[in-house]
Amino acid sequence: MSDKKQQTLVAKLVGTAAALAAAWAAQQIIAQAWKAKTGHKPPKPDDEDDSGLTELVAATAISGAIVAVARVLATRGAAKFTASKDDKGLDLNPAD
Repeated sequence: MSDKKQQTLVAKLVGTAAALAAAWAAQQIIAQAWKAKTGHKPPKPDDEDDSGLTELVAATAISGAIVAVARVLATRGAAKFTASKDDKGLDLNPAD
């Protein structure tokens, strides 16, 4: 595998890990904020409790938007990080 392809693979792995971590953290923050505001956890699509349609739509829209922004920011940050390490000539793949 060429050196450039290996670095691209590392960048993709770092970006994916950062995006997953950011999405998880955003979900945790949303759940805590929702619980503080309403007194209960945000509704989920498979919940059969008495959540109204308005609450379900609001929770979905807020969660989706915040998680999407968090993932984009994390992915961009990871790309900048790996690019800066590549520019400095640091080895992102020490296994070689």
